[in-house]
Amino acid sequence: MNRKPIEGFSSLEKELCQGLQELKLEHGQGVLTPLINYLRLLDKWNSSFNLSGVTDIQSMVSLHLLDSLSLHHHLQGNTIVDIGTGAGLPGIPLAIVNPDKHFILIDSNGKKTRFLLQAKIELNLRNVAIENCRVEHYQSHRQIDMVICRAFSSLEDIADKSAQLMSGDSKLLAMKGRYPEHELNSLPKGFEVLKVTKLQIPGNESERHLIEIVRI
Repeated sequence: MNRKPIEGFSSLEKELCQGLQELKLEHGQGVLTPLINYLRLLDKWNSSFNLSGVTDIQSMVSLHLLDSLSLHHHLQGNTIVDIGTGAGLPGIPLAIVNPDKHFILIDSNGKKTRFLLQAKIELNLRNVAIENCRVEHYQSHRQIDMVICRAFSSLEDIADKSAQLMSGDSKLLAMKGRYPEHELNSLPKGFEVLKVTKLQIPGNESERHLIEIVRI
């Protein structure tokens, strides 16, 4: 079914295209269209289901899409688990630009996973699986290459809850705002920080850091 362009569609597409260029990501129509359609769906459901604290769809381009896609060049492996995914961030934008990778999106909130299932169907995301459960209760039959999360919890809590998903070859990528010195010093035993990277998000001047953690 053809959709009528929403108000501001041209500016959304323009801002997204520019941001993808700055992130050195593919920005053809095959990527732009599903990303914009995801934002439209999120905006539609947000009014009823309170999926995001960001209520302006224009602001969602930088604060949601480009922020999530800043992880792209740090991804490794084929199977990636997004814990506490909420409205599908960062998992859905990353799945759109990485059709060759398999993404498992986990959230314990039923309303949010219903939205995720609808997004999976409408965007035809064959490389996405949705799991409605607590992270610490999820059991995977696949080798997990990476665990990712954005605005989920403290690093200590993230490490504890994702421990059963990580083997010696797995990595955890956690997105944070300001440099989380206290959280880095509070990691549980058996985990080690490999690298902390300061991220530059197009259209957003707020501090963003990516923490890369492994099990030892």
